[in-house]
Amino acid sequence: MYLAKTLLRGLQRYGVAEIFGIPGDFALPLFKVIEESKILPLYTFSHEPAVGFAADAAARFHGRPSVAAVTYGAGAFNIVNPIAAAYSEKSPVVLISGAPGTHERHSGLLVHHQAKRLSSQMEVFKEVTCDQVVLDDAATAPDLIARAMHNCITQSRPVYIEVPRDRVFDQCETVPMIPTKQVADSEALQACAEEVLARVAAAQSPVLMVGVEVRRFGLESEITELARRLGVPVVTSFLGRGLMAGQKVRLQGTYLGAAGDPAVTRLVEESDALMLLGVLLADTNFGVSERQLDLRKTILACDAEVKLGYHTYSNIPLDALVAELIRRLKPGKGAKAVPDTFPRKLVADDAEVTPLDIATAVNDAFDKHGPMPIAADTGDCLFTAIDIEHTELVAAGYYATMGFGVPAGLGVQVASARRPLILVGDGAFQMTGWELLNCPRYGWSPIVLLFNNSSWEMLRVFQPESKFNDLDDLDFAKIADLLGGVGRRVQTRRELKTALDAAIADTDRFQLLDIRLKRGVISPTLARFVEGIKKGRAGK
Repeated sequence: MYLAKTLLRGLQRYGVAEIFGIPGDFALPLFKVIEESKILPLYTFSHEPAVGFAADAAARFHGRPSVAAVTYGAGAFNIVNPIAAAYSEKSPVVLISGAPGTHERHSGLLVHHQAKRLSSQMEVFKEVTCDQVVLDDAATAPDLIARAMHNCITQSRPVYIEVPRDRVFDQCETVPMIPTKQVADSEALQACAEEVLARVAAAQSPVLMVGVEVRRFGLESEITELARRLGVPVVTSFLGRGLMAGQKVRLQGTYLGAAGDPAVTRLVEESDALMLLGVLLADTNFGVSERQLDLRKTILACDAEVKLGYHTYSNIPLDALVAELIRRLKPGKGAKAVPDTFPRKLVADDAEVTPLDIATAVNDAFDKHGPMPIAADTGDCLFTAIDIEHTELVAAGYYATMGFGVPAGLGVQVASARRPLILVGDGAFQMTGWELLNCPRYGWSPIVLLFNNSSWEMLRVFQPESKFNDLDDLDFAKIADLLGGVGRRVQTRRELKTALDAAIADTDRFQLLDIRLKRGVISPTLARFVEGIKKGRAGK
């Protein structure tokens, strides 16, 4: 095989199932091989940020690497933000960039798309990827690809692979397989598990909180068994919202501190043995806590180490810890279930729609038709998702970049072969919503709930006096029709119910509900979150 096919076969062997991309001159030879070889399906978008968000969402959803392919310079620099989001939230994206040929690098001329130096691009991506390789030598390429994929999977973070365009058809050997299962230090693991269980046994109110690493490393069923054997209540972190969907474990809810369910907040903050499994210690997880958590009383397992008070156990992968804890525990029945408190039974009248009405309508639809996976953009649409029945969800909740929602939803449909629900604000839609024009080409049929208040409302709640938060009043329903889907304008709760029912029934095209919201009308969860953030900034 030649190098490009070696790369594609290697990606496939390491679990990659799709490529999202935008071709460009330095990447044209590579894209030719991708298209003609049909080793992996290729989905092209209109702008590089959408490519990165789609690959990120696909990787999050199915728990294995997904590829974003772009050209050098103008393409790659355009995708830095999505790759940074994937890095910060531990999503295994493989970024492949075409590059100038080796002979072009020595011509004495500046190369178009070049920034400061030809190497500047890779230097930038060193900050937002866990490994970087340049395939400029067919003899070393297989080992470099294997190393990058090993690091991508074991660290669950993006990697960067650069392919000079004149190396694409070089003869190349097969990519070797490096075991991706991390091996724990046996003695440390035994001591760690013993101390963890002793801490839990001595506690009056132990609680288990699950975070992003649980999905990244495919541990949801194992966590379910661990929770059942421990018999402790289970919550998700904000970034872990959507975890454990479909598992036979009854979640108590999602912890959001002062912004969340008071019962869940008390459960977490009053725990004397809080087990944080795969949870990032980020401000979006704990920045609005009613009271500061005492980390000396927590058990934090993340980034292949476990911290218990003043003790730190290194080289303890999360899967190894969970497996050892399960081995030491007897089967159990799990914690007592809590009643379902999600809002339901929308009153379909002529009242104006609120974000809580949207959550209620979705819950009613899920009860009738079954749950759908959700891709949520940042802003009030994400906080509204907290009031939606627990289902699979992808969102950039920590990095909080706008523009994630629509391309992420398309990535979810590719990864899951299921119709997704997309929650997005009008500000974020103007960034990447136009990627819906690709839906007819690939047969994608998401349902888009567009929170349209002609405003950057998430910014307005923090600085309401600023006029730059005002956006134009666009008719997104008409735009949806032009993009090849079906647009429905919604102003009342009756129209919301009718439009959502019709959108679910029409499975052939994408559906967009242009939901008109008044400026200043936000979800109860966002209102509490903002208040908590303001108190924190004021030192209260």
